Amino acid sequence: MKKIILKVNGMSCSACSNHVEKFLQKQEGILDASVNLVLGQALIHYEDTISLETLIDYISRSGYQYGGVYDEKEENKKDNTPYYLVFLGILLLFIMYLSMGHMLSLPVIPFLDMEKYPLRYAITLCFLTIPYLVFGKNILLNGLKNLKKRHPNMDTLVSLGVLTSFLYSLVNLLLLFKGDTNASMHLYFESVCMIVFFIGLGRTIDKNRKEKTKEAIKELVKVTPESALIVTKGGEKEVTIDLVNVGDILLVKPGMKVAVDGTITQGSAHFDESFITGESTPVKKKVGDKVVAGAINYDGVVFYQAEKIGPKSTISQMVHLVLEASNSKMPISRVADKVSSIFVPFILILASLVFVIYLLLGFEISTALIHFVTVLVVACPCALGLATPLAIVVSIGSLAKKGILVKTSETLEIASHIDTILFDKTGTLTYGKLKVSTIKNSSTYTDSELLNLVANIEKFSTHPIAKAFQNYYQKELKVEHYKEQSGKGVTAKIKNKTYCLGNRKMVSGNIEKYQQDEEKMTKEGNSILYVVEENTIIGLIGVKDVVRESAKETIKRLKEGGYEVIMLTGDNKNTATQIGKELGISNIEADLLPSDKTSFIKKLQQEGKKVMMVGDGINDAPSLTTADIGLSFKGSTDIATNSSSVILTKDNLLLLLSFLKTGKKTLINIKENLFWAFFYNLLMIPIAMGLFENKGISINPMIASGAMMLSSLCVVCNALRLRNVAKKEK
Repeated sequence: MKKIILKVNGMSCSACSNHVEKFLQKQEGILDASVNLVLGQALIHYEDTISLETLIDYISRSGYQYGGVYDEKEENKKDNTPYYLVFLGILLLFIMYLSMGHMLSLPVIPFLDMEKYPLRYAITLCFLTIPYLVFGKNILLNGLKNLKKRHPNMDTLVSLGVLTSFLYSLVNLLLLFKGDTNASMHLYFESVCMIVFFIGLGRTIDKNRKEKTKEAIKELVKVTPESALIVTKGGEKEVTIDLVNVGDILLVKPGMKVAVDGTITQGSAHFDESFITGESTPVKKKVGDKVVAGAINYDGVVFYQAEKIGPKSTISQMVHLVLEASNSKMPISRVADKVSSIFVPFILILASLVFVIYLLLGFEISTALIHFVTVLVVACPCALGLATPLAIVVSIGSLAKKGILVKTSETLEIASHIDTILFDKTGTLTYGKLKVSTIKNSSTYTDSELLNLVANIEKFSTHPIAKAFQNYYQKELKVEHYKEQSGKGVTAKIKNKTYCLGNRKMVSGNIEKYQQDEEKMTKEGNSILYVVEENTIIGLIGVKDVVRESAKETIKRLKEGGYEVIMLTGDNKNTATQIGKELGISNIEADLLPSDKTSFIKKLQQEGKKVMMVGDGINDAPSLTTADIGLSFKGSTDIATNSSSVILTKDNLLLLLSFLKTGKKTLINIKENLFWAFFYNLLMIPIAMGLFENKGISINPMIASGAMMLSSLCVVCNALRLRNVAKKEK
């Protein structure tokens, strides 16, 4: 199976995207397809035997245009539409003055006086309408094409309204040529111009607003450089990224960015990886450490071997996670899709009935035609089509920018219903790594100096405890005569002084005065390391897997928010209880196998609970998949991240709160958007039909097009409020 994201041009409402999606899903070789209206993209899963040319043909046959394969580095072409709109806007003012100035008793242009020169007046208006027809040609052609394919959409309504007004005006222009001067009173060229202009203006505003939702993606793409320094037999050579292959040795100098993901083979330096981790402090990297494309080298010359290039790179994976999430559909979006699929045909029938009824009631054809066009224009489901996808893209983009990658948009809706959150212990609530937790210092050294001393000696050890001191290495000391004693510890000499590091078996002499400290540290879950200098104990260091800095605050705020918090762990009850007590978790399930965790989750779900599982290990994968939402950290095992629907790219559990809050706000926002879209149509369609004309309430096609634009703009602005939800959650 393969997958690809293709750009689809010409879609303007959910009826369009729904049609393309259903059409693709029916085609041979297509396993699944999801079409995103806002981004104008189709995420397609297809069999290996299908070619790109076949996929392009499918899109063309669906009635829309293929816009190319999505390229995360593609630069946006300059768009002259806003300038053209300014020109059309100014021209529209002149057209309105020309056609309606006399109604407001404004000075009449002498040589275009409608009463004196009706034919000249009509020809001028017809000529001035041409730029608007050119500007809206895609709308008109798409509308007619979809009507022919029996898949009418928003463009179909606009096309029929515009073309009906224009053709009716042309008929009256021909009557003027025959000498019927009264025909000048039935020209609607200005309505054509007004409708096309407002629709174009509304779509341009929508487009500009939507572009802002892609900022997270664009910022991720921009962090990677365009070129790299590759090491060859003849020396270093600058090449473009596309010429770098896996296994190549690359060079990154101070001030330069890492070109591709890889592993350091020579040298060391501090790297700024804040765009991935959010940490502003540079990280020290040495031989064997991984470097990520886009990281900035501060102070060293480093050689590294290329490992992940192009779509496999960290940045590309993050970008595609965002795109795939925005291309998936929320369950609530299906409501809008279903409504759109029957809404457009209903409006066509309704407008036709209005036209016929007015004729049967004895009204002039011009009156019937005006109501026909007004109903078509006012019912265009722009707002309905934007209600769900725009809110999804805004939310997912905002979360990605904050460091929360959401794989499927369904997850956002589910998040609003979560009431129970399960945490794995090791690597989730704790760091999953041994760290120094307690120091009993009885030497003349400061704590920092003592830890640096231990770090210099332990750097030669392969024991797991040694890793707890690697972050405390500050100043290099000359270590000599290093020796390990199995089951006890290590010995070494520094500046002719002998040091011993290990358990109490390494210690000779009186240790009774440290026994109470050792027992206390042991009860707290520490592994004990004695530090001995020249047969004298100078320190006692406790090492354990400590809780994450943000874990306690996260648990506290979740409980305050009404969530049920449970710890699931394979560790023993005593250790789990100790961590739970420290974090404020009283509901603990310990000594669990992976299958036990899964069974526990299923039990909660059978009780009607909506469950989120937070984990990071291979043993958590079944639980992450079983839960309604699985959440893991970037850097967790591959199977854990693949099994999760949400990934935190920063080492901060508080981001979980941002995700939950954004999920709730997104669902509320979509419901608000759908309400306003439906409310607008319910309110405006009866007015457009002329049901309230006896009460002095009526609209014409020009006012209808403006009202339609304002409706869409209202939905867009409401959706964009979601950009601030994640920012406010600290």
